[in-house]
Amino acid sequence: MRVLVTGAAGFLGCRLTRALLAGPAEAAPLDRLVAADVTACPIEDPRVVVRAGTITDPAFVHALVEPDLDVVYHLAAVLSGQSEAEFDVGQRVNVDATRSLLDASRALRRPPRFVFTSTIAVFGGPLPAVVPEDAVLRPQSSYGAAKAIGELLVSEYSRRGFVDGAACRLATVAVRPGIPNSALSSFVSGIIREPLAGVESVCPVPLDTPIWVSSPRTVTANLVHAGCVSSAALNGRRVLNLPGLSVTPGQMLDSLERLAGPEARALVRIEPDERIAPVVCTWPGALDASRALALGFSADGNVDALVQEYMVEHLRRRS
Repeated sequence: MRVLVTGAAGFLGCRLTRALLAGPAEAAPLDRLVAADVTACPIEDPRVVVRAGTITDPAFVHALVEPDLDVVYHLAAVLSGQSEAEFDVGQRVNVDATRSLLDASRALRRPPRFVFTSTIAVFGGPLPAVVPEDAVLRPQSSYGAAKAIGELLVSEYSRRGFVDGAACRLATVAVRPGIPNSALSSFVSGIIREPLAGVESVCPVPLDTPIWVSSPRTVTANLVHAGCVSSAALNGRRVLNLPGLSVTPGQMLDSLERLAGPEARALVRIEPDERIAPVVCTWPGALDASRALALGFSADGNVDALVQEYMVEHLRRRS
């Protein structure tokens, strides 16, 4: 199997690359993986070919899409905060480059599986408590609008037989390691990660705001599965609500206190942010992921499991 991963140097890109190299049982043996990003992917393996460049350059994109490519994982994107602050940059990366990658894939002799990472931010406006896959898209951010366009492009290119697409609406990934990023949802990890390191953190939304979240381990497994699920099983419906957990910041902080004590929770301040809260509060707090679950995608168990996963993988590794 030959695979391309864009955004391969990022957090999810690295995790996905390692998972594919490990050889999941449901996937064919991996022969070659092109790891593309603006910086070099740090993973060393004889099957990995590192390509550094920008996907806004059509020549770079077409060079990435090699003959006999089986699967494209398109993770590269400008995140929500930067998309809102730099509209033109967001459009070039999240819209124009996505179409460029689809066009390059279209030129292959057989349509590759094209896994596109979308977002719950495609939804907005008045929403039901649990949002179905076919709900009307009313994104309230430039990032959400760009991802909605990407979903339509993947569906249309699949309808025409140019690619074999799967657009996956990811939950907010928590708990991410490292430092805060430009996503408006970055605080979801920050209110757990920073206190566990003894650092103060700020929650910019009300504590009762429902948020759809999923662990890094589950999101990675679901992306791998998206590359393998059969076209017949998708039945022409190329966009999927991936599973998640509906939790509030208050419930996350309750978990933090249970697992790390009241001292950790006390490091989190509640300070509404007029840049973040009005957007985040338009996102759905729960999605109907029943079709994805029926197709073999995975779900996390509970909020304590998310916090414990981070503590096991990252805190003990540093100690």
